[in-house]
Formats: sequence, structure tokens, C-alpha cells
Amino acid sequence: MQSDPKALLDKHADMIHSDALKVKSHVQRPQDDWVLHTLMIEGYDVPFRFKRQGKYRTLKGARVNLTYYPTQESVAGIPMEVMKVVRVKRT
Repeated sequence: MQSDPKALLDKHADMIHSDALKVKSHVQRPQDDWVLHTLMIEGYDVPFRFKRQGKYRTLKGARVNLTYYPTQESVAGIPMEVMKVVRVKRT
């Protein structure tokens, strides 16, 4: 996996990179063999989600750099916008 955000942005036009975002909440839930991480970011009303093999220490209150793209998920039959994170790095 590429860790350079500029290389990811050059390859994928719909991808967004943001620096020094403040995490309001960080929830970790088991999902099959993965852990689903959901971040709420200060100033945003949509959840930022990513899956990892294990739990992380909490990111609540931390500043992070995120590379993500918008997508839709169906929740109880209602389409909901979420941001799918492909790279997260604590600043």
C-alpha cells in the first residue's frame, strides 16, 4: 500500500487529503475478522470509516491526517454518505 498521499491523489481523482483534523470521537467495533473504526471529525457531519485487523489506541482528541473519498452506505434502507478512509496518520 502506498503511504504517500500525493501519489494516491495523483492516481485517484475523487480522493481527498486533509491535514490536522481534530477527532471528536473514535468508536471501534468488531466486524467479522476485522475491527471497524468510525471517526467523527470536528466541523464535519459525516462519519469517517476504515477497517483494520486489530484495535488501535483511541484517537479521540488527537489531530490526524486523513486521505479518504466519499461513498454511500445503506442504513435501514436509507442512503447515507460516509467517508471511506484509505490512510490515517496521527500528527
